[in-house]
Amino acid sequence: MRKLTLAIVGAVGAALALATPAQATDDRLPLPGYGDIAVDQAHQRVFVSGGPTANGIVVTDFRGRVTKRIDGQQGATGLVLSADGASLYVALAAGDAISVISTETLAETGRFEVGPQTCPTHLARTGALVWFGYGCAADWNAKIGKLDPAVGVDIGKVHGNATFQRAPLLASNGTDAGPLVAGQLSLSQSTVRVFTQRGGELTASASGDVVGASLNDLSVTPDGATLYSASGSRDHVEAFAPANLARRGAYRTGTRPVAVAASPDSAYLATGIGTSGDNDVRVYAAGGTQPVRTVQVDRSETVATRGLAWGSDLKRLFLVTQDAVDPAPRLVIVNDPTRPSHDD
Repeated sequence: MRKLTLAIVGAVGAALALATPAQATDDRLPLPGYGDIAVDQAHQRVFVSGGPTANGIVVTDFRGRVTKRIDGQQGATGLVLSADGASLYVALAAGDAISVISTETLAETGRFEVGPQTCPTHLARTGALVWFGYGCAADWNAKIGKLDPAVGVDIGKVHGNATFQRAPLLASNGTDAGPLVAGQLSLSQSTVRVFTQRGGELTASASGDVVGASLNDLSVTPDGATLYSASGSRDHVEAFAPANLARRGAYRTGTRPVAVAASPDSAYLATGIGTSGDNDVRVYAAGGTQPVRTVQVDRSETVATRGLAWGSDLKRLFLVTQDAVDPAPRLVIVNDPTRPSHDD
């Protein structure tokens, strides 16, 4: 098993306690690549999808042990849990559909066809509604679609009156009002658009290219007050007010940040970089100057793009890493991620 070295940055006084070390799974997950991660706190499970060129999802327990592989999920990429946690929605980028998995039985309970050559890829939820970024090619005709589980899929209109070069990355705090944020990936200058949602309709709010080039990840705090962005052109994660994209601070990460995740209580954020080096993952208190916790992964591995997720009780941070030679993902579990510790 590859070893992880934990490092703590900053003087925090004599009251520091040793944190529980991070745990890495012995083997890579049985997937050819990585798409997304979702944490089911109620059932103590982690879902990891294999991305557009895979056909499945791997389920692990909170110790990282694989307990189930869900096949038949063509191009499983984006993942999001329902408001009640009973269902997992899966964007099937190679299946032109969104599937529904029971978090109790781990069986597929439904499938919503989106339409031929639509490639639904990224998901976010506002209340009961699931929004998906879709688009198969870089032709400036990608859009945001809506899934109302009680009614079905709606791509009959341009939701939010916005089109994108390719399937937009979506982020939300999960509440009815949103905000819902859409980001344009894979451009030399990335644009983000902010929407509010009422009655199933998206209303455009702020927009701009403030996140820089090569956008990799977005995260909205559960209280809806802050939007975090991780872009490859930066050496830090940036914070914005979603209402007007006013800047709300920056958190140094090192070269090429690829992942950011706001904690379930909005009090912390975790960041990850896609280059091999020191302090691959840093956990900051919101508004903090120095990280309260840092994690260094094995030198041969890097943090996967959008490869961070919190447990809702803040006791675990789940981290996906990949090797440059072997893209099969590895799941790493960081225990007590907000508790400062000495170097060890």
